Amino acid sequence: MALDLSSLEKAVASLENLVHRTEDPGFMNGLDAIARNGLMAGVIQNFEFTYELCRKFIQRWIRLNKTPEDAEPRTRKDLFRMAAQYGLVQDPLPWFEYGEARNITSHTYDETADRVYEAAVRFPGDAKYLLARLKAAND
Repeated sequence: MALDLSSLEKAVASLENLVHRTEDPGFMNGLDAIARNGLMAGVIQNFEFTYELCRKFIQRWIRLNKTPEDAEPRTRKDLFRMAAQYGLVQDPLPWFEYGEARNITSHTYDETADRVYEAAVRFPGDAKYLLARLKAAND
């Protein structure tokens, strides 16, 4: 049974496009502080959503292709270690960092927005790799 990856594809593309826009100094310098902060907040929200989708798709893939028990590891770190073992992610360590950034957003948003934004900017490449591996596994 193949996974329907369309929601993940859209989420990764949306995040990547928004990151590209916010990383364009010519564009960002033309905005006032309110608009810049709004776009950066949008990157963070897209990151949160896309990260959670990635995690859920890893669990779904493991549930379908390995065992249901393996899809419910004790920790998220264990899930990402398994994903690396199965070739879905290249390295689990960045995913640990993304998880920490994701957790921060639910606690102290104002104080940590810059830190989460920096993680969000790095995230699309790893999310695209996961998506490519999931697509290849679907074929």
